Amino acid sequence: MIITSAEFIKSAVNPSHYPPARLPEIVFAGRSNVGKSSLINILVNRKRLAKTSSTPGRTQLINFFEINAALVFVDIPGFGYARVPDAIRRSWAPMIETYLVTRPTLKGLVLIMDSRRSPGPEESTLVDWLNRHQIATVLALTKIDKLPRSRQLACARSAAAVLHVPQGDIILFSAKTRQGREELWHRIERLIAPVHNNSNDI
Repeated sequence: MIITSAEFIKSAVNPSHYPPARLPEIVFAGRSNVGKSSLINILVNRKRLAKTSSTPGRTQLINFFEINAALVFVDIPGFGYARVPDAIRRSWAPMIETYLVTRPTLKGLVLIMDSRRSPGPEESTLVDWLNRHQIATVLALTKIDKLPRSRQLACARSAAAVLHVPQGDIILFSAKTRQGREELWHRIERLIAPVHNNSNDI
């Protein structure tokens, strides 16, 4: 996709703060510090649209970004070992679940995982939950450039086995080399196409 504009809209914690539901939305989720912000920035060819940080848990709100005046990217707090107060971390689950189950313009979720570690219970639980709620899911393994090429396919195979999905569902992505960018955009474009999408056919 050719990016002509990418703008931050607003942050929100509950439905009253969401922007108007007028464009298709793709949400990005993942464990803290898996490279979620970097992935978003590479997708839209911007250096700092989504703020990157080496500190896990920096994203603490639901952040909305309008892309090409045609769709919205939604960045939600990372889960896992976020260095934030327990009370704040506990508030994320209902905040995120409310968005995922009530947002009429939500078209799918990109689950981002670090290729250097196997998907854990959080990722498996989220994939199962998304399937139950019929929310289309795209799976991306980031930082793939940090692995030898000989290990990359094995990593995808392992992640697919843990998550009980076909290996072809896994996108290998690198913010450094831009590997996987076009494939990820292809999956997103299929989700937001103005035709009925089968959540099992991504």
